[in-house]
Amino acid sequence: MATKKVTITLPEEVLEYIKERVDGRGVSAYVTAAVEHRVAMDKLGELSDLLEEEYGPLTEEELRAARDRIDAIDARHDDPRSGREVRPDEGKAAA
Repeated sequence: MATKKVTITLPEEVLEYIKERVDGRGVSAYVTAAVEHRVAMDKLGELSDLLEEEYGPLTEEELRAARDRIDAIDARHDDPRSGREVRPDEGKAAA
């Protein structure tokens, strides 16, 4: 990916926080990762808005199924040695 040098302004305490965690050349990578995350979240928000416009808001049942699925994934990540597989259909509402 091509890069371009820019100047940004950060609060001193934020910059010091970053510098405590990375070497001098790592500041750019740290800031880039944070901005890339924000871009991804913005895009997800835009997609969510488009889907809601087209299909309407999620029902309580759909939201509950999504939360159950996230909880199952989180549990697996909390203890990957458990050997517990998370099935793709786990947490989906019964048809």
